Amino acid sequence: MDKEPMTNIGYKKITGELTFLKFEERPETVIALDEARQLGDLKENAEYHAAKEKLAIIDSQIAELGAVISKAVIIDPSTLPHSRVSFGSTIELVDVNTDEEFKYSIVGGVESNAEKGLISFNSPLAKQLLGKEEGDEVKATLPGGMKTYELLSVGYEELKI
Repeated sequence: MDKEPMTNIGYKKITGELTFLKFEERPETVIALDEARQLGDLKENAEYHAAKEKLAIIDSQIAELGAVISKAVIIDPSTLPHSRVSFGSTIELVDVNTDEEFKYSIVGGVESNAEKGLISFNSPLAKQLLGKEEGDEVKATLPGGMKTYELLSVGYEELKI
C-alpha cells in the first residue's frame, strides 16, 4: 500500500473535512432526499434527483478522504534537518532569466496548493529540488519548459494552511 506523507496540519485539515461530510453534510442531504421523496412522482422530481446526486458526490468524497487518511504518514518537518531541501522545507528561489522570486513549502500531495505556496513533494519542481542546498543552481524541466533557478534559501517555517 502506498503511503501518503503529510504534515500534522494537513492531516487535521483532511480529518476535519471528513468529519464535516460524515456528520453534517451527509445527514442534511439524507433529510433533503427523504423530504423530496415525499413530494410524489420521482421521475419528474428535480429536488429528489438533485439530492440523490449530491448524496452520491458526498459518499465518493467520504470514500476518497478515507482512503487518503488510511495511507497517511504524518511527518513533523520541524524535526528534519533543512540544510538541504527535504519534505517540509520552505525554499526561496529566483528564476535566473527573469529575476522573478518564488517562495514554496514542500508538503504532501493532498496539502499542496500552489496559490498558497504549497507544492507537493511529488511535483516536477519539488522532485528536482530535493537534496539541493542554498546557492545551488537548478535546471528544472517543468510542464512549461526548462527553467533555471538559483536556490536563495532553504529552511523550515511553520505552515499556515
